[in-house]
Amino acid sequence: MKLFQFDYKNEISLRGKLNRIRQFCEDKHASKILFHIFTDAPDKELIDGICAVLDDEMPAAEYVGCSTNGNISSGDFSPSGVSITCTVFEHPSIQVETLQYKLSEEVAIELTNDLKRLVKARPWVKAIELVATIRGLSMSNFCDNLQDLDPSIVVFGGGAFSGKLDAVQACIFSKKGGVMQKGVAFVLYGGDDFYISTQFVSGWKPLGKEMKVTRAEGNIVYELDGNPTYDAYQRYLKIKNDENFFFHTIEFPFYYIKNGVNILRDPVCCNEDGSIEMTSDVKEGASGRLAYGDPQTILDSVAETRAEVARFSPEAILIFSCAGRRLFWGDDRIGRETQPFESLAPTFGFFTSSEFLRTNGFVNQHNVTLVIAAMREGAPKENAASAAEKLDHSERISMIHRLATFINMATSELEEANEKLHQFAITDALTGIYNRGEIQRRIEVLAEETGKPFSLIMIDLDDFKKVNDNYGHKIGDEVLTGLADFLKVKLHTEAVPNQTGRWGGEEFMIVLPGMHKEDAVKIAETLRFGFAAIEFKGAGKQTMSLGVTEYIPGEDADTLCIRVDDALYAAKRAGKNCVVVK
Repeated sequence: MKLFQFDYKNEISLRGKLNRIRQFCEDKHASKILFHIFTDAPDKELIDGICAVLDDEMPAAEYVGCSTNGNISSGDFSPSGVSITCTVFEHPSIQVETLQYKLSEEVAIELTNDLKRLVKARPWVKAIELVATIRGLSMSNFCDNLQDLDPSIVVFGGGAFSGKLDAVQACIFSKKGGVMQKGVAFVLYGGDDFYISTQFVSGWKPLGKEMKVTRAEGNIVYELDGNPTYDAYQRYLKIKNDENFFFHTIEFPFYYIKNGVNILRDPVCCNEDGSIEMTSDVKEGASGRLAYGDPQTILDSVAETRAEVARFSPEAILIFSCAGRRLFWGDDRIGRETQPFESLAPTFGFFTSSEFLRTNGFVNQHNVTLVIAAMREGAPKENAASAAEKLDHSERISMIHRLATFINMATSELEEANEKLHQFAITDALTGIYNRGEIQRRIEVLAEETGKPFSLIMIDLDDFKKVNDNYGHKIGDEVLTGLADFLKVKLHTEAVPNQTGRWGGEEFMIVLPGMHKEDAVKIAETLRFGFAAIEFKGAGKQTMSLGVTEYIPGEDADTLCIRVDDALYAAKRAGKNCVVVK
C-alpha cells in the first residue's frame, strides 16, 4: 500500500501529479487505486473539473470526496483548500468499489437495505467508509438499519461540512455519481489481504451531576430533569443565550452512554423556550452529564489510542475529526492530536459535521470525536511493538483534570448525602416504612390522576395501649416494627403493588394502586388473619382492625382519607379484629 498526498493547485499541476502516480502503478502492477478528494468549499465547478481530470488520466481509478470544514494532510491541518490523497493497493486480492445514493430521511431505510443487499452479494467486503451530507437530517434510522450487517464488517466515516461553521451547503461526490448536496457516498474495501482496525478518541470527561433527558425530539433537547435544557448551561457554566452561545458551549458537550459507547452531543443553538438544538439526535430518557475538554486529558487519550493503532502496524491512517475539535484547539494546535499518528503511517482525513463508527455491532453517530481507520495490506510489520510505545506529553496531571476530579467526587458525595436526607425525610424512623407525610403525598398524586382506580386499607392495632401499659414501650415498639415487617413481607409474597406507611401511633395506611375495593377487602382479610397468628415475644398474639375504601373519581385526597378512617372506626365499633368497607 502506497499513499500519495498533495494539494490541488491547478489542472496542469494535477495532471503532472497523476502522471507520476500512473507510472508508479504501472511499475508496481497496482491492483486498485482510490483517490480521496477533500475540499473546504462545496464548489461544484471546481469539483467537476478535478473529477474530469481523474477520469481522463486514470479512468480505472475510483474516487470519493466531500466538502469539509478543513482538511488533514500528512497528519496535520492543511491550509490548502483542496487536499487529494491517492491510495495505491498492491496485493492482487484487494477489492475497492464506490457507491453513491441520494439521501433523505424518507429514503434512509430503502437506501440502507439496498446497501446491505449489495454488500451481501460481495462476500469480499470487510469495511464500508461513508461520507454524507447530514445537515438538517436525523441519521438515527440510517444508523440503526445497518445494525444487521455481517458483524465482521467495519463501518466508519464522516459528515460533509463547509469551511464556514454556519454555512448550510455541503456536498459529496464519487466515481459513481456527480456532486450531490443531499447524498451519501460509500467505499467498499475488502479482499483476502486487506486488514483494517478502527478506534475513536473523545478525551472529553463528564463533569458534575447526572441529568435525565425528560423531553426530547430528534436533535432538540427540551428538558433535563424536567427543566429547560438551557438552565443547566446557565446555572452551572454561566453561559449566556446570545450570538456566542455555540462558541462558548463547544468545550462543554452533553455526554451520555448509547449502545454501550460514550457519545457526545454539542449544543448548536438555544431556542427561546430554553430548548437546545444538538449536533445530532439525543434519545428521550437518556441520562448524562455535561462534559469538559481538557488538552492534557485529550492528549493522554490520543497517546493510548496511538499505541493501539501502532500494534496493528498500519500502512495508511484515515481520520475523521469533528469541526468542534478544530475550533477547540485552533488551527495552529489541532495537529497535536493528529500528528502522533503520522509517525506510524501516512495520515489524512477531514474535519466533519459528525463522525460515524460501528462499535459492538452498532453504527453510532458521534460528535466532538476523533474516528481513526487504520489500514494495511498483508501481515503486520515486525517493528509494530516498538512503535506502540506510549507518547509522554507531560509528567504533570492537568490542573483542570484535578479540579474536575474534585468536582465530580464532591458532586457524588453530595448526591449520596441528598439521597440519604431524602430517605430520612420520607421514612418513619421506627418502622423503616414511609411516614405519614410521604404516604399522604402519594395518595394526593393518585387522586389527581383521574380515571385510575385505587383503594386504601387503614389499619389500627386493637387495644395497643394495654400492650404499652402492661409490657412497656420497648415491647410496644417491637409489636409496631413486627407489624411493619409483616406487611412488607406479606404484600411482597402476594405480589401486591402497594405503598405502605405509618399513619401515626399504631395506625398504618396501605395504598393499592389500580385495585378496586372488592380485591382490597380480600387483601385486608388475608392480612388480618395472618397477623393474628403471630406470637410476639413478651406480648403474645395481637389483633388489628381494618377499614377499606375505594377512590371515587373527582373527590379530593382529604375526603378519601376521612372515608377510610370512618371505615376503620366502624370496624372498631363492630367488635375489633374485623374488616369494614365503605
